[in-house]
Parts: sequence; structure tokens; C-alpha cells
Amino acid sequence: MPSMPPLMDLAPGLTAAGALTADNLEALASAGVKTIVNNRPDNEDPGQLSADEARRLCAGYGIAYHHIPFVAATLTRDDIDTFERVLDGAPKPLVAHCRSGTRSTMIWALTRVRAGEDPARLVALGTRNGVDIAALPALAAKLL
Repeated sequence: MPSMPPLMDLAPGLTAAGALTADNLEALASAGVKTIVNNRPDNEDPGQLSADEARRLCAGYGIAYHHIPFVAATLTRDDIDTFERVLDGAPKPLVAHCRSGTRSTMIWALTRVRAGEDPARLVALGTRNGVDIAALPALAAKLL
């Protein structure tokens, strides 16, 4: 039986997750997920599901798939813009994922800071979800 990954609620119709497996994608499809956003670079960890394989699996399940890979040191304004465009136009529910859920939460939080939300509230949401995005104000000042 496919296993559902732990999901972190960010906003209505939007969750973050850590690394996804082929089995997780099947479970997410069965749960009605419509879009996956992968924020992991390929080959980040040995044996991880490649973006091409994840895209192929998602296509078979009727899930839209977007690959916006970055690590903290390579995150750019263009990555944030691309992520925001996907969020604005993609069918929900949407799951954004990376290795632990931290990067996906961070990039989402950057879109929310740009929209005027309080960074402290977003950092607190990250903490409730078990991810540390305390660098959010500094990243927002640098990238937005």
C-alpha cells in the first residue's frame, strides 16, 4: 500500500513535504493532489527520485509537475518569481517538497513576505511545522 508522506500545512490547498518517493507520489495522487513542485536539485542525495522520473510518474497519475531546484546558496529572485507563478496558476491541492520541507517552506514564505505578510508570523508557522526558517527576514531583505 502506498505511504503518505508527512505534510506541513502552509495555506489552504498548499502543503510542504520532505523528500518524496515513487510510493509517496502514488499516495498523493490517491489523495487528490493535483500539483507537485520539486525544489530539490537532482543528485542531492544518493538514490533520490530524479526529477525526470518524478515527472514521468506524476504524468501517469495526472499530476502537474514543476521542478524549481535550488539550495540556500543558489536561491535567486527568479526562483521565487517562478515559484509564485506556479502557486498562482497551478491546480490545488499542491505539495511543494525538498529534502526536509525547509526550502519549500522558505520559498513560499518569501512569496508571502513580498505580498506584505509579517515575517515573524511566517517564521512561527515554520517552527510549528518543525522547520527553521529564521533566516527569512535576512533572505527577504537580500532577494526581494
